[in-house]
Amino acid sequence: MTDSYAVIGNPVAHSKSPQIHAAFATQTSQDIIYKAIFCEVGAFAVAVAQFREGGGKGMNVTLPFKHEASQLANWRSVRAQSAGAANTLTFDAQGITADNTDGVGLVRDITENLRVSLRGKSILLMGAGGASYGVAGPLLEEAPRALVVANRTVSKATALVKHVAPNAARCVLSASSYAALKERSEGFDVVINATSAGLSGGMPELADGLFAAGALAYDMVYGGVTPFMAFAQAQGAPGVHIADGLGMLVEQAAESFYIWRRVRPHTAPVIALLRRASQ
Repeated sequence: MTDSYAVIGNPVAHSKSPQIHAAFATQTSQDIIYKAIFCEVGAFAVAVAQFREGGGKGMNVTLPFKHEASQLANWRSVRAQSAGAANTLTFDAQGITADNTDGVGLVRDITENLRVSLRGKSILLMGAGGASYGVAGPLLEEAPRALVVANRTVSKATALVKHVAPNAARCVLSASSYAALKERSEGFDVVINATSAGLSGGMPELADGLFAAGALAYDMVYGGVTPFMAFAQAQGAPGVHIADGLGMLVEQAAESFYIWRRVRPHTAPVIALLRRASQ
Protein backbone atom coordinates (compact mmCIF):
# COMPACT_ATOMS: atom_id res chain seq x y z
CA MET A 1 0.00 0.00 0.00
CA THR A 2 1.24 3.47 -0.89
CA ASP A 3 2.17 5.50 2.19
CA SER A 4 0.81 9.03 2.46
CA TYR A 5 2.68 12.15 3.64
CA ALA A 6 1.97 15.88 3.44
CA VAL A 7 3.16 19.38 4.20
CA ILE A 8 0.73 21.54 6.15
CA GLY A 9 0.81 25.31 6.44
CA ASN A 10 -0.84 28.66 5.82
CA PRO A 11 -0.02 29.62 3.12
CA VAL A 12 1.19 26.42 1.51
CA ALA A 13 0.42 26.63 -2.23
CA HIS A 14 3.96 27.93 -2.90
CA SER A 15 5.62 24.97 -1.16
CA LYS A 16 8.22 23.01 -3.11
CA SER A 17 8.00 20.10 -0.66
CA PRO A 18 5.72 17.94 -2.87
CA GLN A 19 8.16 18.29 -5.77
CA ILE A 20 11.16 17.57 -3.53
CA HIS A 21 9.68 14.46 -1.92
CA ALA A 22 8.44 13.16 -5.26
CA ALA A 23 12.02 13.42 -6.55
CA PHE A 24 13.34 11.66 -3.44
CA ALA A 25 10.78 8.87 -3.83
CA THR A 26 11.67 8.30 -7.48
CA GLN A 27 15.39 8.31 -6.69
CA THR A 28 15.08 5.81 -3.81
CA SER A 29 12.22 3.68 -5.22
CA GLN A 30 9.90 4.47 -2.30
CA ASP A 31 6.16 3.98 -2.77
CA ILE A 32 4.71 7.20 -1.33
CA ILE A 33 2.42 10.06 -2.18
CA TYR A 34 3.00 13.55 -0.80
CA LYS A 35 0.62 16.50 -0.96
CA ALA A 36 0.20 20.03 0.36
CA ILE A 37 -2.57 20.80 2.87
CA PHE A 38 -3.80 24.33 3.54
CA CYS A 39 -4.92 24.76 7.13
CA GLU A 40 -6.85 27.62 8.71
CA VAL A 41 -5.31 29.10 11.84
CA GLY A 42 -7.00 27.47 14.81
CA ALA A 43 -7.70 24.21 12.97
CA PHE A 44 -4.25 22.63 13.07
CA ALA A 45 -4.93 19.85 15.58
CA VAL A 46 -8.11 18.84 13.77
CA ALA A 47 -6.37 18.79 10.37
CA VAL A 48 -3.52 16.65 11.71
CA ALA A 49 -5.98 14.23 13.32
CA GLN A 50 -7.97 13.90 10.10
CA PHE A 51 -4.85 13.21 8.05
CA ARG A 52 -3.59 10.67 10.57
CA GLU A 53 -6.97 8.93 10.84
CA GLY A 54 -7.01 8.70 7.05
CA GLY A 55 -3.83 6.62 7.13
CA GLY A 56 -1.22 9.39 6.88
CA LYS A 57 2.24 8.37 8.03
CA GLY A 58 3.84 11.77 8.58
CA MET A 59 3.70 15.49 7.94
CA ASN A 60 6.07 18.36 7.38
CA VAL A 61 4.92 21.50 9.17
CA THR A 62 5.55 25.02 7.98
CA LEU A 63 4.48 28.46 9.20
CA PRO A 64 2.60 29.29 11.34
CA PHE A 65 2.18 25.88 12.98
CA LYS A 66 5.67 24.74 14.04
CA HIS A 67 5.26 25.58 17.73
CA GLU A 68 1.80 24.02 17.80
CA ALA A 69 3.19 20.89 16.13
CA SER A 70 5.71 20.45 18.93
CA GLN A 71 3.04 20.89 21.59
CA LEU A 72 0.72 18.40 19.86
CA ALA A 73 3.27 15.58 19.90
CA ASN A 74 3.50 12.79 22.45
CA TRP A 75 7.27 12.63 22.07
CA ARG A 76 9.84 15.23 20.97
CA SER A 77 13.35 14.67 19.71
CA VAL A 78 16.25 16.53 21.30
CA ARG A 79 16.26 18.80 18.24
CA ALA A 80 12.56 19.62 18.64
CA GLN A 81 13.00 20.27 22.36
CA SER A 82 15.96 22.56 21.70
CA ALA A 83 14.08 24.49 19.02
CA GLY A 84 10.79 24.60 20.90
CA ALA A 85 9.20 23.86 17.54
CA ALA A 86 8.77 21.01 15.08
CA ASN A 87 8.70 20.77 11.30
CA THR A 88 8.42 16.98 11.08
CA LEU A 89 5.72 14.76 12.58
CA THR A 90 5.72 10.97 12.46
CA PHE A 91 2.56 8.98 13.19
CA ASP A 92 2.29 5.43 14.50
CA ALA A 93 -0.09 3.40 16.64
CA GLN A 94 1.44 4.79 19.83
CA GLY A 95 1.10 8.47 18.96
CA ILE A 96 2.93 11.41 17.37
CA THR A 97 6.68 12.02 17.40
CA ALA A 98 8.00 15.51 16.64
CA ASP A 99 11.39 16.44 15.22
CA ASN A 100 13.02 19.57 13.82
CA THR A 101 15.24 19.20 10.76
CA ASP A 102 15.75 22.89 9.95
CA GLY A 103 19.06 23.20 11.77
CA VAL A 104 20.65 20.10 10.32
CA GLY A 105 19.41 21.22 6.90
CA LEU A 106 21.14 24.58 7.24
CA VAL A 107 24.40 23.09 8.54
CA ARG A 108 24.56 20.44 5.82
CA ASP A 109 23.94 23.01 3.11
CA ILE A 110 26.70 25.26 4.43
CA THR A 111 29.29 22.61 5.28
CA GLU A 112 28.64 19.97 2.59
CA ASN A 113 27.10 21.76 -0.39
CA LEU A 114 28.85 25.12 -0.01
CA ARG A 115 31.96 23.57 1.60
CA VAL A 116 32.26 26.23 4.28
CA SER A 117 33.53 25.00 7.65
CA LEU A 118 31.93 26.55 10.72
CA ARG A 119 34.53 25.33 13.19
CA GLY A 120 36.38 28.20 14.82
CA LYS A 121 34.41 30.80 12.84
CA SER A 122 32.59 33.91 14.05
CA ILE A 123 28.89 33.72 13.13
CA LEU A 124 26.20 36.39 13.10
CA LEU A 125 22.66 35.02 13.29
CA MET A 126 20.10 37.69 12.41
CA GLY A 127 16.67 37.27 13.92
CA ALA A 128 15.45 35.68 17.14
CA GLY A 129 12.24 34.03 16.00
CA GLY A 130 11.35 30.42 15.35
CA ALA A 131 13.81 30.02 12.48
CA SER A 132 16.72 31.09 14.69
CA TYR A 133 15.63 28.80 17.52
CA GLY A 134 15.59 25.93 15.03
CA VAL A 135 19.15 26.45 13.83
CA ALA A 136 21.07 27.89 16.80
CA GLY A 137 21.68 24.53 18.47
CA PRO A 138 23.01 22.74 15.35
CA LEU A 139 25.22 25.76 14.59
CA LEU A 140 26.79 25.49 18.05
CA GLU A 141 27.43 21.78 17.49
CA GLU A 142 29.84 22.82 14.74
CA ALA A 143 32.08 24.48 17.37
CA PRO A 144 32.24 28.06 16.11
CA ARG A 145 34.46 30.53 17.94
CA ALA A 146 31.65 33.04 18.48
CA LEU A 147 27.93 33.32 17.83
CA VAL A 148 26.19 36.69 17.98
CA VAL A 149 22.39 36.80 17.81
CA ALA A 150 21.10 40.17 16.55
CA ASN A 151 17.51 41.32 16.66
CA ARG A 152 15.56 44.58 16.61
CA THR A 153 14.25 43.70 20.07
CA VAL A 154 17.42 42.86 21.98
CA SER A 155 15.51 41.13 24.79
CA LYS A 156 14.40 38.47 22.30
CA ALA A 157 18.00 37.93 21.17
CA THR A 158 19.03 37.65 24.83
CA ALA A 159 16.31 35.07 25.45
CA LEU A 160 17.59 32.94 22.57
CA VAL A 161 21.18 33.21 23.82
CA LYS A 162 20.09 32.05 27.29
CA HIS A 163 18.09 29.20 25.73
CA VAL A 164 21.08 27.75 23.87
CA ALA A 165 23.80 28.69 26.38
CA PRO A 166 23.99 25.15 27.89
CA ASN A 167 25.13 23.88 24.48
CA ALA A 168 27.67 26.63 23.85
CA ALA A 169 30.76 24.81 25.20
CA ARG A 170 33.70 27.11 24.36
CA CYS A 171 31.77 29.31 21.94
CA VAL A 172 31.41 32.96 22.96
CA LEU A 173 27.69 33.73 22.88
CA SER A 174 26.20 37.21 22.88
CA ALA A 175 23.09 39.18 21.95
CA SER A 176 23.07 42.47 20.07
CA SER A 177 20.93 45.08 18.42
CA TYR A 178 21.61 45.82 14.77
CA ALA A 179 22.79 49.30 15.68
CA ALA A 180 25.38 47.94 18.12
CA LEU A 181 26.99 45.91 15.34
CA LYS A 182 28.43 49.17 14.02
CA GLU A 183 30.79 49.25 17.00
CA ARG A 184 32.51 45.97 16.07
CA SER A 185 36.11 46.24 14.95
CA GLU A 186 36.07 43.09 12.82
CA GLY A 187 33.68 41.41 10.42
CA PHE A 188 31.98 38.04 10.70
CA ASP A 189 33.05 34.91 8.86
CA VAL A 190 29.43 33.75 8.38
CA VAL A 191 26.33 35.97 8.43
CA ILE A 192 22.98 34.19 8.38
CA ASN A 193 19.71 36.03 7.77
CA ALA A 194 17.01 34.12 9.61
CA THR A 195 14.50 36.98 9.47
CA SER A 196 11.51 36.92 7.14
CA ALA A 197 12.18 40.46 5.87
CA GLY A 198 13.38 39.19 2.49
CA LEU A 199 9.93 37.78 1.74
CA SER A 200 8.59 41.33 1.61
CA GLY A 201 11.60 42.84 -0.15
CA GLY A 202 13.24 44.19 3.00
CA MET A 203 16.18 43.44 5.28
CA PRO A 204 17.43 44.48 8.72
CA GLU A 205 19.27 47.81 8.89
CA LEU A 206 22.89 46.67 8.84
CA ALA A 207 26.22 48.38 9.33
CA ASP A 208 29.00 48.52 6.78
CA GLY A 209 32.02 46.33 7.47
CA LEU A 210 29.88 43.42 8.61
CA PHE A 211 31.69 40.83 6.51
CA ALA A 212 35.23 39.52 6.98
CA ALA A 213 37.30 38.66 3.92
CA GLY A 214 36.02 35.44 2.39
CA ALA A 215 32.80 35.57 4.42
CA LEU A 216 29.62 33.69 3.59
CA ALA A 217 26.38 35.72 3.46
CA TYR A 218 23.52 33.20 3.75
CA ASP A 219 19.83 34.06 3.45
CA MET A 220 17.28 31.42 4.48
CA VAL A 221 14.85 32.94 1.97
CA TYR A 222 15.17 31.31 -1.45
CA GLY A 223 14.14 32.10 -4.99
CA GLY A 224 16.61 34.72 -6.19
CA VAL A 225 18.92 37.45 -4.96
CA THR A 226 17.40 38.90 -1.80
CA PRO A 227 18.02 42.45 -0.50
CA PHE A 228 20.41 40.99 2.09
CA MET A 229 22.37 39.10 -0.55
CA ALA A 230 22.56 42.24 -2.71
CA PHE A 231 23.80 44.20 0.32
CA ALA A 232 26.54 41.63 0.90
CA GLN A 233 27.62 41.81 -2.73
CA ALA A 234 27.74 45.62 -2.61
CA GLN A 235 29.92 45.65 0.51
CA GLY A 236 32.92 44.66 -1.58
CA ALA A 237 34.82 42.69 1.09
CA PRO A 238 37.38 40.40 -0.63
CA GLY A 239 36.03 36.97 -1.47
CA VAL A 240 32.56 37.37 0.06
CA HIS A 241 30.14 34.86 -1.43
CA ILE A 242 26.38 34.64 -1.13
CA ALA A 243 23.83 31.84 -0.96
CA ASP A 244 20.07 31.57 -0.60
CA GLY A 245 18.15 28.96 1.38
CA LEU A 246 17.21 26.55 -1.40
CA GLY A 247 19.86 24.06 -0.35
CA MET A 248 18.66 24.25 3.24
CA LEU A 249 15.12 23.56 2.06
CA VAL A 250 16.18 20.39 0.26
CA GLU A 251 18.51 19.23 3.04
CA GLN A 252 15.89 19.58 5.76
CA ALA A 253 13.45 17.69 3.53
CA ALA A 254 16.02 14.92 3.05
CA GLU A 255 16.36 14.55 6.81
CA SER A 256 12.57 14.28 7.17
CA PHE A 257 12.52 11.70 4.37
CA TYR A 258 15.18 9.70 6.20
CA ILE A 259 13.23 9.85 9.48
CA TRP A 260 10.16 8.45 7.74
CA ARG A 261 11.69 5.98 5.27
CA ARG A 262 15.13 5.18 6.79
CA VAL A 263 16.64 5.87 3.37
CA ARG A 264 18.84 8.91 2.78
CA PRO A 265 18.34 10.47 -0.68
CA HIS A 266 21.01 12.31 -2.64
CA THR A 267 20.25 16.01 -2.45
CA ALA A 268 22.56 17.51 -5.09
CA PRO A 269 20.45 16.43 -8.11
CA VAL A 270 17.27 17.70 -6.46
CA ILE A 271 18.84 21.09 -5.68
CA ALA A 272 20.01 21.28 -9.30
CA LEU A 273 16.51 20.36 -10.51
CA LEU A 274 14.93 23.16 -8.50
CA ARG A 275 17.58 25.66 -9.63
CA ARG A 276 16.85 24.88 -13.27
CA ALA A 277 13.12 25.16 -12.70
CA SER A 278 13.49 28.61 -11.16
CA GLN A 279 15.56 30.05 -14.02
